[in-house]
Amino acid sequence: MSALSRLLRRLRVPTALLTGLVLAAGGIVGTTAAPAQAATSITINGASGGRTFDGVGAISGGGGNSRLLIDYPEPQRGQVLDYLFKPGYGAALQVLKAEIGGDTNSTSGAEPSHQHTRSDLNCDRGYEWWLMEQAKARNPDIKLYGLAWGAPGWIGGGNFWSTDMVNYLVSWLGCAKQHGLSIDYLGGWNERGYNVSWYEQLRSALNSNGYGSVKIVAADSDWGVANDINSNAAFRASVDIIGTHYPCGYRSAQTNCTVPSSATSTGKQLWASENGSDDYNAGAPAVARGINRGYIDGRMTAYLNWPVVASVTPNIPYPTMGLALAPQPWSGYYAIGKNAWVMAQTSQFTAPGWHYLDDSSGYIGGNRNNGSYVSLKSTNNSDYSTVVETMDAGSAQTLNFNVSGGLSSTKTVHVWSTDVRSNNTSDYFVRASDITPSGGAFSLTVQPGRVYTVTTTTGQGKGTAAGPGRGSLSLPYSDSFDSYASGTEAKYLMDWQGAFEAVGCGGGRGGKCVRQMSPQKPITWDALSDPHALLGEVGWSNYTVSSDVLLEQPGYAELIGRAGAQDYSSTGGLNAYHLRVSDTGAWSILNSNTIGNVSTLARGTTSALGTNRWHTLGLTFSGNSISAVVDGSTVGSVNDNTWAGGQIGYATSQTETAQFDNLSITPGSGGSGGTTGAITGTASGRCVDVPNQSQTSGTQVQLWDCNGGSNQQWTKTSADELRVYGGSCLDAAGQGTSPGTKVDIYTCGGGSNQKWTINADGTITGVQSGLCLDATGAGTANGTLLELWTCNGGSNQQWTRS
Repeated sequence: MSALSRLLRRLRVPTALLTGLVLAAGGIVGTTAAPAQAATSITINGASGGRTFDGVGAISGGGGNSRLLIDYPEPQRGQVLDYLFKPGYGAALQVLKAEIGGDTNSTSGAEPSHQHTRSDLNCDRGYEWWLMEQAKARNPDIKLYGLAWGAPGWIGGGNFWSTDMVNYLVSWLGCAKQHGLSIDYLGGWNERGYNVSWYEQLRSALNSNGYGSVKIVAADSDWGVANDINSNAAFRASVDIIGTHYPCGYRSAQTNCTVPSSATSTGKQLWASENGSDDYNAGAPAVARGINRGYIDGRMTAYLNWPVVASVTPNIPYPTMGLALAPQPWSGYYAIGKNAWVMAQTSQFTAPGWHYLDDSSGYIGGNRNNGSYVSLKSTNNSDYSTVVETMDAGSAQTLNFNVSGGLSSTKTVHVWSTDVRSNNTSDYFVRASDITPSGGAFSLTVQPGRVYTVTTTTGQGKGTAAGPGRGSLSLPYSDSFDSYASGTEAKYLMDWQGAFEAVGCGGGRGGKCVRQMSPQKPITWDALSDPHALLGEVGWSNYTVSSDVLLEQPGYAELIGRAGAQDYSSTGGLNAYHLRVSDTGAWSILNSNTIGNVSTLARGTTSALGTNRWHTLGLTFSGNSISAVVDGSTVGSVNDNTWAGGQIGYATSQTETAQFDNLSITPGSGGSGGTTGAITGTASGRCVDVPNQSQTSGTQVQLWDCNGGSNQQWTKTSADELRVYGGSCLDAAGQGTSPGTKVDIYTCGGGSNQKWTINADGTITGVQSGLCLDATGAGTANGTLLELWTCNGGSNQQWTRS
């Protein structure tokens, strides 16, 4: 960037004035950010061969990432849905892949099964039917794809690759039909390999049950399935599409996408059937590369981003992945990410059934670093769209286009672009001046770090709706559960293992209750834990949670409090306190963490709860004090400072179908919001952040875009600590007291190097050192590291708390 450009940016001159376009043959001429390289010629040849385009889309599942969206109020809920699915408006998704629930955690939650037991069937459970219906209502042409991550334990006696599972998928298709949904694609078991004879059995069952048009995708894992497709004729006839995950690298820049010859030689359509797994904004460069380069490098004809929306609370690893962020139904807050606008640069200008033009797709000037382009033609053989990405380019480049091969060479060419490097939403999905080709030729100068679409199509647009700001879920909060239809999930209550649904109450009580519905261990995808569900804010600190509980059989039930970070992959662990009470009357106050450790803080015995009788449990948190109540009597109290704040929840022992009713959460000393929230830099507007949600002691903290993640939630304790994840403290590394000491996180130990004073002037000073929390070098960019420095009044040393 030139010195002049830097000056203009400091003066906040709009990006559109800094970056000019040079459009020949009827376009406009303006300034450019850097001299263009030698022009590159691109022929858009409609006579070129190429594979059929299957679409770009996203995934709701794996699991629970869309959970809170259904609880959003209108109009915000409809606005988010429009941005995801409405043609000519936002991401305009062309494919929606939905989880076939299995009552088990499958990454960011558990999704309910339509068949908890062999004899049980309810086609209205969960929210995936609702989401698919909403997608279809906005775009009747959207393709739907079902895939299982896990399954109820009754399936095949615990064997996924069984006739039971085939029948389970057929019954799921029947439920879809009841909802007026036609499923286009069906997979096997997400990322758990494949069984050749099972896929053949599935194909036969689909054909015999009237689902012959449903195409089978295998194996939603890696390319290994191609070898058996090539060698086994019956298997080859059963599989329509090879779908692999992260063919351009897991959470990578997606610079190179690899497909083995064994896959291309099958003649099957090849899909990146799961990709992305990146922040809704920060992942945009990778998405831009991957959509184009997946086809250029490997002839992959579909790109599905995981997930569709980050509609979860922030106490999971990577809570901001997707195309949009919608974590607070109680406030209505949402944000549409750059990922959505990068995807729109393809989805709003194409449709499944279009054809790629191989001769008109490649790398600019034959150099990956310059960027890539892909061209597609419409089914009318006249219209076309070319998508150009310049994520890694170092300067402006002029592209000279020539249209041939039967495509319209006289139609007006429309130009849209997204500046991925900008943080200004006005720079996303911007329409530039039209171009009138001359003799089928036109030119466009493209700037670095952008996605462009040149097209003869019309009908594109950028939505204007915007959500409100963030707000806390205030206390007191209560729910009798009486207003819910049977089989639905209580508002804001998110399943993490098992299935917690509204049902008619047992034990002689009228009305509705929440029941844990899974009576057996599931076929898991991630680590197995006890069935549990969580609700509320990670920032709640001092409160009382109480609920009525009924055990249907011998076992235990739990109230959970101050629930924070979770480990969904290796242990299923949760940072939280638990009141556990069994049918015998044995009770305990437990402390659990994400590495799977559970310690007993107090225990004892009260009157037996028995089964099919209602009892009331309560947990109260006040500073370090925790007390437990059973049926109005305090059974135990402890002092523990491991977890400073977090959500409430329900849990049961494995196979226990307990019921819960009359949830109540009342604020204690410290108020409804506790003392937890983000710490935002005055100069940068960015939050104090633990990189990559690391929980490793010694990790230096940084500035990063505020996203509500648990790695940005800091609790000010009565001991003057600033805690994150409940048990890690903001720390002066090595008890350093000199300027330049790095500020990191470390297991809370009570040392003065972990104590902080929040001052009226916005500074935060270390009690031990007297130095200020400082953004290194007065930096304001994402990734700027934090340190201790001599207090100097700079805005990089001033902070606000929310």
